[in-house]
Amino acid sequence: MGNRFFRLFSLLSFTFLMLSTSLFAEEVAYQPALYATFWALVPPVVAIVLALITKEVYSSLFIGILVGGLFYSGFTFEGTMVHILQDGFIKVLADSYNVGILIFLVILGGMVCLMNAAGGSRAFGVWASKRIKSRVGAQLATILLGCLIFVDDYFNCLTVGSVMRPVTDKHNVSRAKLAYLIDSTAAPICIIAPISSWAAAVTGFVPGEDGFSVFIHAIPYNFYALFTIAMMLLLVFFGVDYGPMKKHEDNALNGDLFTTEDRSFVTEEAKVSSKGSVLDLVIPIAVLIICCVTGMIYSGGFFSGSSFVEAFSNSDASVGLALGSIFAIVITIAFYSLRKVLTFHDCMNAIPEGFKAMVPAIIILTFAWTLKSMTDSLGAAPYVAGIMETSAAGLMNMLPAIIFVVGCGLAFATGTSWGTFGILIPIVVAVFENDPQMMIIAISSCMAGAVCGDHCSPISDTTIMASAGAQSNHVNHVYTQLPYALTVAGITFISYVIVGYTRNIFLALPFGVIVLFGFLFYVRLRGTQKSMATAN
Repeated sequence: MGNRFFRLFSLLSFTFLMLSTSLFAEEVAYQPALYATFWALVPPVVAIVLALITKEVYSSLFIGILVGGLFYSGFTFEGTMVHILQDGFIKVLADSYNVGILIFLVILGGMVCLMNAAGGSRAFGVWASKRIKSRVGAQLATILLGCLIFVDDYFNCLTVGSVMRPVTDKHNVSRAKLAYLIDSTAAPICIIAPISSWAAAVTGFVPGEDGFSVFIHAIPYNFYALFTIAMMLLLVFFGVDYGPMKKHEDNALNGDLFTTEDRSFVTEEAKVSSKGSVLDLVIPIAVLIICCVTGMIYSGGFFSGSSFVEAFSNSDASVGLALGSIFAIVITIAFYSLRKVLTFHDCMNAIPEGFKAMVPAIIILTFAWTLKSMTDSLGAAPYVAGIMETSAAGLMNMLPAIIFVVGCGLAFATGTSWGTFGILIPIVVAVFENDPQMMIIAISSCMAGAVCGDHCSPISDTTIMASAGAQSNHVNHVYTQLPYALTVAGITFISYVIVGYTRNIFLALPFGVIVLFGFLFYVRLRGTQKSMATAN
C-alpha cells in the first residue's frame, strides 16, 4: 500500500513538475501576434492623440495602456488585466530606477515647500523684483537659471520652476510660457552639457568607442538643442509669440496667467516665515546641487578610485539624485532650525505638503512608465531597429536626417529619450564604424531626434516635470509648446541634410540660425502689420 502510494505521489509530482516547467517556458517564450509590427507604436499614439483632443491626460494615458494590454493578450480579458497590472503598474513601480526617481521627486517637493515656508522664495522674489524690471528680464533670468542647472533635467525643471514662478507671475508671463522656457532649458541643455546625467547615459550606449570623447565631439552637431536655445532667446528679444502660446501670453498681459479654468495643479500658499532671506533660498539650492553631484559621482565609483569624468559617465542618476536629495533636505532642515527661521515641527509638516504637491506629476509619470512598458512588450524597439537597418543601404548622406526623424518619432511615441539612445546609437555605431566623422554626425542626429521627440511628447517625463515645475496645466503646456518645437525640428532636419552631404558644420549651423532668425522676424512683422490694420 505504502509502495503504491509512493509511486502515485511520485507520478503526480513528476506530472506537476512537467506541467509547471512547460507553463513557465510557455510564459517566457510567449510573443504576441502583433510583436515588432507597426501596431507596437499604436498605444502611445492613441494616448497622445486623445490627450491633445480631450485635454485630459489621466484617462488618455490609461486608454493607451488598455490598448497595449489588449494587443498583447490577443484581446482576452484575463490576459489584458494581468499584463496591465503585473507587467505594467506593478513592474514599473517595483523598478529600482523608477523608485529612485519617485523618491527624488517627493524630497524635492519637500525642499520646495521648505524654501517657501521659510520665506526664501518670497525674499528672492522681492530681491529679484528690484533688479528685474520687465517681462523680458524675467524670461531671460529663467533661461539663465535653466542653463546654469545642467546636472539633471528633473532637477532643472522643478528647481527653476519653484524659484522663477513668483518672478514671472509678477511680470505677467503665462504659466504655459514659463513651462516652455523650463522644458527648453532642461533636456536641450543637459544633452550638450558634458557633466550631466544625460551625458552619462549617452556615453554608456556607445559600444567599442570612447563614449565621453564621442559625446564632446557631437555637441556642435546637436542642432536641435542649439537651435532651441537660439529660439528661446529670439522669442524673448523679439517679443513675439505665435500659435496657441500667443493666446496664453495675451491673456497673461490682462492678468490671466492660466487661460484655462483648471487650477488643480496649483498648490495652496502655506504659512510663510517673516524671517526669511534670499540666503534661505540660495543656500538650500546650492547644497542640493552639491549633494546631487556628489551622489552621482559616488554612484559612479568616484570614491572607489574612478576619475571624476569616469564616475560621471558610469553614474546612476536615480541613485545619485535620491542620495543627494536626502542629504540636502536633512542639511536644509538643520540650517533652518539653527537659524530659527522654521521650527523642527514646521519643517516636518512641509515634507508631506511637498509630497501632495508632487502627486499629479507622480501619477502621470507612473501612467507614462506603464504605457512605455506596454510598448516594449509589443516589440517597438526591434520594429524600429529593423526599419533603421534596412534603410541604411544607399542613403548614407541622408542618414543623419533620417535618423533624426526616426529618433523624433520613437521618443515622441514612447516618451523616453534614453530608450531612444539605447535603440539607435548602437545601430549608428555599427553602420559608420569605418567613417568616424559621419558616426559623430549620426550620433548627434540621434540625440537631437530623441530630445526633440521627448520635448514634444505629452507622455515624456521631462515634459511632465516642466508642467509640474511651472504649475501649468500639462496638456496646455504640450499644446502651446508643440508649434515652437516643430519649427525648430523642421530647421534641424534641413540642417542635417546639409551636413550629411557637405560634412561642414560651418555651413549647416549658421544656415539654421539665419533661417530661424528670418522666420521669427517674419512672424513679428506680420503681427505688427495685423496690429496696425486693427488699429486703423
